Amino acid sequence: MSRTVTVGLDGSPESLAGAQWAAQEARRRGVPLRLLRAWSVGEDPRTRVVDAATARGWGERTLAITERRLRRRHPGLDVETAWVAGDPVEELCGAAEEAELLVLGSRGLGGLAGFLAGSVSLAVLARTRRPVVLVRPHDPLEPEAGREGEVVIGLDVSAPCEELLAFGFAAADRYGCGLRAVHSWAVPALYGPDTAGVLPLLMTEVAEDARRALDEALAPWTEKFPDVVVVRDCRQGRPAQDLAELSHDARLVVVGRKVRRARIGTHIGPVTHAALHHCLAPVAVVPHD
Repeated sequence: MSRTVTVGLDGSPESLAGAQWAAQEARRRGVPLRLLRAWSVGEDPRTRVVDAATARGWGERTLAITERRLRRRHPGLDVETAWVAGDPVEELCGAAEEAELLVLGSRGLGGLAGFLAGSVSLAVLARTRRPVVLVRPHDPLEPEAGREGEVVIGLDVSAPCEELLAFGFAAADRYGCGLRAVHSWAVPALYGPDTAGVLPLLMTEVAEDARRALDEALAPWTEKFPDVVVVRDCRQGRPAQDLAELSHDARLVVVGRKVRRARIGTHIGPVTHAALHHCLAPVAVVPHD
């Protein structure tokens, strides 16, 4: 693995927003930024009207213009460029395995439609075993998200993920900001003649157990990162909805993806899938076993 932050670039506003975010991240990490343009002859509709040399010229021009802009905005940043002919998903997955972090752009569709992750982004997320951050362009009609605020981690306390916590705490430490660990719990279904009388007691017990489990999951990481101010947010609710609401004021939302080896499907999980579609802040997806 080389120490780079790599961003997939195609000239769209989404990928340019991703490149800007990736440049800032590369500076914070003290590593080079790699701009990657992957072009597939068989899938690009422009190949019907232009030849391969012209299409490559377009891609190289996009890389050169973006490189100049980023160097101007971030003096001293080491920027590399690469143009590759091949399947975009395969090339991006290969690039992700060689980098510290892969950054992709995703299209924001507004308040209700949210964050649209395209087929390429979803396929890359499903296949790579490296962290991927998806960035959407800022909508001038919405509050600007992802610049300041906390790092928000969505955590399942029944199976806390070490990779997820390590990524989130390291990000908060690097940014010099706080970290909010969110666990959303629900009351199990009740059956019987006196459910109304049992429900308050059950809710209290579930909430106490969830808070205790959250404290235990965070304890080793608060010791490892003593300068990170941690907010323990244990609430009754729905994980995807809670993360979407918190993303309005978040600097980064961090979610996990359990690595699955089945060949069919995207396998990113319902909460992660919803976060990608509805969170306003950049979303980091961290694979784990």
